[in-house]
Amino acid sequence: QVQLVESGGGLVQAGDSLRLSCAASGRTFSRYGMGWFRQAPGKEREFVAATTWNGDNTLYADSVQGRFTISRDNAKNTVYLQMNSLKPEDTAVYYCGADRSGYAGSLLRRYDYWGQGTQVTVSS
Repeated sequence: QVQLVESGGGLVQAGDSLRLSCAASGRTFSRYGMGWFRQAPGKEREFVAATTWNGDNTLYADSVQGRFTISRDNAKNTVYLQMNSLKPEDTAVYYCGADRSGYAGSLLRRYDYWGQGTQVTVSS
């Protein structure tokens, strides 16, 4: 089992940056692949970025490629999402997910645990 808590969201202007954090509790964090998903009002939860258990491979949605960077610090049981050049269309609740397989995946169904989300709002 793992508990995930996201933080770092807020209200920013287009072009600004934010860094989201996902802190995990539990003893096996380093075994999990980790992903970020987001959900805007009235829309499905969509994939943003993912990293393997050891951080050696990453995967990004086309919409954030080149702007967002996912990373992890297993010693701190934390995964990060650095978001640069934010756009109004990035506005959503951002969720952290953990995948017991250890892979970096974009499929929602592969994730076993979820945090409660952190709101990111980007104004124009």
